[in-house]
Amino acid sequence: MKAFILPVGIILFLVALGAVLWVYGPQPGRERTSLDGITASPVASLDLGGPFTLTDQHGKIRKDEEFRGRFMLVYFGYTFCPDICPTDMLAMSQVLERLGKDGEKVAAMFITVDPERDTAEHLASVMSNFHPDMLALTGSLEQVEAAKQAYKVYSAKATPEGTSADYLVDHSTFIYLMGPDGRYITHFNHGTPAETILERVNRELAKQIKAGSIGRKSSN
Repeated sequence: MKAFILPVGIILFLVALGAVLWVYGPQPGRERTSLDGITASPVASLDLGGPFTLTDQHGKIRKDEEFRGRFMLVYFGYTFCPDICPTDMLAMSQVLERLGKDGEKVAAMFITVDPERDTAEHLASVMSNFHPDMLALTGSLEQVEAAKQAYKVYSAKATPEGTSADYLVDHSTFIYLMGPDGRYITHFNHGTPAETILERVNRELAKQIKAGSIGRKSSN
């Protein structure tokens, strides 16, 4: 029987199609890098953010309204994440470190999407590896879900093959920069260097300081 050989053009098309499906198709244990179909480039018109009531790693109740007058860097993830979350949390920690005194004008917070395992006590242990002013927030399933909805965050349990973990969590991976008024300014993709985030934060700080619209510091 004569072998059937696909034309090179068709082969290249199929390879490209496979790559697209791998990147954008849902796969267990993989974090998403788009906002429900919206590209990860800054879009000022996105309606992101809103009220939340959560508990920090010290057992203190924290509400979004207490951070008015400060910028917020907000990241949703979970502490059992094998590599994605620690990388982005480290970047946020480095931003606070490099801001120096201006760090008091920025509240950096990690909000868990896995409150069943990420208790306040567990978060306290994990956060000892990051900047001391960085907050880690948890709560009931309902409280976390409300925060996720406000920031349009996706997350779902997944149990991919080849892992000994009880479960992993598929989730979107963005660091949100929110203004002193609680409104969305921009977001950063997973793996964005601390230097890039710092540059944008400093730019926003300079604008707000010039306008005289940054309020007093809220205590941690």
